[in-house]
Amino acid sequence: MPAQPDTGHTDTGHPRRWAILGVLVVSLLVVVLDNTVLNVAMRTIADPVHGLGASQGELEWAINSYTLVFAGLLFTLGVLGDRWGRRRMLLWGLALFGVASLASAYAQDPGQLVAARALMGVGGAAVMPATLSIISNVFDPRERARAIGIWASAVGLAVAIGPVVGGALMERFWWGSVFLINVPVLVAGTVAVLVLVPESRDPNPGRLDLVGVALSVVGLVALVYGIIDGGEHGWGRATVWAAIGVGIAVLVAFIVYERWVDHPSLDVRLFRDPRFSASVGAIGLVFFAAMGTFFFITFYLQTVRGYTPFQAGVMLLPFAVAQLTFAPRSAAMVRRYGPKAVSAVGMALVTLSLGGFLLVDAETPVWALAGLFLMQGTGMANVVPPATESIVATLPRERAGVGSAIGNTMRQVGGALGVAVLGSVVSSIYRGQMAAPTAGLPEPARELAAESIAGGYAVAEQLGGGGGVLLRAADDAFVEAMHWAAAGSAVVAALGMVAVLVWLPRRVAPLQSLEVPAAGVPAPQGRAADGELAPVLQGRPGGEPAPVLQGWSGGEPAPVLQGWSGGEPAPVPLGWSGGEPAPEPQAAGLPAAVGLPTPADGRPAAWAARQAGTR
Repeated sequence: MPAQPDTGHTDTGHPRRWAILGVLVVSLLVVVLDNTVLNVAMRTIADPVHGLGASQGELEWAINSYTLVFAGLLFTLGVLGDRWGRRRMLLWGLALFGVASLASAYAQDPGQLVAARALMGVGGAAVMPATLSIISNVFDPRERARAIGIWASAVGLAVAIGPVVGGALMERFWWGSVFLINVPVLVAGTVAVLVLVPESRDPNPGRLDLVGVALSVVGLVALVYGIIDGGEHGWGRATVWAAIGVGIAVLVAFIVYERWVDHPSLDVRLFRDPRFSASVGAIGLVFFAAMGTFFFITFYLQTVRGYTPFQAGVMLLPFAVAQLTFAPRSAAMVRRYGPKAVSAVGMALVTLSLGGFLLVDAETPVWALAGLFLMQGTGMANVVPPATESIVATLPRERAGVGSAIGNTMRQVGGALGVAVLGSVVSSIYRGQMAAPTAGLPEPARELAAESIAGGYAVAEQLGGGGGVLLRAADDAFVEAMHWAAAGSAVVAALGMVAVLVWLPRRVAPLQSLEVPAAGVPAPQGRAADGELAPVLQGRPGGEPAPVLQGWSGGEPAPVLQGWSGGEPAPVPLGWSGGEPAPEPQAAGLPAAVGLPTPADGRPAAWAARQAGTR
């Protein structure tokens, strides 16, 4: 085949990458959507007649059994995907998620639902890191930020449209339909993955860290158990603080063990970089606030406001619109204004929206609620994508499963703790506020009415015409409890904003020179604006793999050139992508700029070479 001049950079992306992205987004959408679709069904599941008669604590466990298992297994299943094949792990996760969805739909009591949801968490933990790892593997570094923005918008979109889909199903079918709807989508997704998604692996996979996984799961479950139990039954019991203490001690042991072991599931050394820590922390804190807010806001909409499940879901659409609109554009915003400014503004919007719930009562206009959800969605759309890109950029493509697992784990841990902590705040305040209004009721009725607002409504219905006073008291108590939870979530979001302002960089460090010296001779090192060493290219003879830019992670976006318009990523010189195998050398040992061969299937040479090394 005659040589063709290469006037631009080598495209290392898969030729079907955008179709692959579509399949991965749909797979991810089902997983994340099912974790939020449960919200609008909780009111019915708590009903002893039309549901399972679940208590407030059992409802929290129905959510957190999924998220805790999900978070605890993300590290391990991310590594297993790197070892066994990411497509294989994705297919296995989709199948398990479908089986667990069937079990959840036909659960006969709260315990069965909690167990089936935990099994769904195993499937979800296999799916989510595989999707982001495959994205990192099939996209060129210059397109990856945009692809991750679309991926992140799917996460945010699922968080919001889950209640809408769930509400629509609840209008026509029984509560189990919110899980049953997954099955046909998962079947179609599995077929699409088999047809479109290529297999990829880490050529040097790490060892499994089973001890670390066990410590993380036990620690998180014990901590969350103590928090939920305290909110449901009171904080004066010794068992509550014992569970919390054991959870914290085990998590500390997990951190110590991960620092000592030579094959950690969570490389805690990565957190030495404050920019990495700030990105991970921002994701965890923003999902702590968001998931905790969605937990109590659905009860507010369906009980205090009297909306149907579908109407309650529609009220969250502004959040979805904001995610769909702004998340894909966040990469361009970061290039123009820098990650610090974009993420800080996003965290500020989230903080203001959560603080706005302090002004919400039983008569708040619909447009005001819609405005708060719109503001919250806009803020999250400008926090999650740049933070996710920063986390993924820490590791080279072949170890992308580890990087994506860290971000996704913090997302799930933050969400689980948000539901547990803010749910416990709501339970504690509500129970205290209902002590006086329920004082004259018989013991069983008093306990039920004080347990949750759903219980209060059930008792009020049994009282007939005399239940109006109890209904108003339950509404007032819940709104008061919601205000306390909203204040707590706003404080958490504000802490995330401070972390972003202090530790995220203003701009990407510029590259000082593009001159490539003679073969094997290091180029002079320049200084970045913040005093750190600027990345430098080195020459390398003989067709060996191109060396990674000094101080720069292989396969990551090239540093921004000084004077490059609009802050766009600088093209890598000589058609060379950092960390990719170098083309055949020319004279003086420099990589060739022309004559790059193209395989028969039309894929770029760099893509084929990289894939050959990952099989």
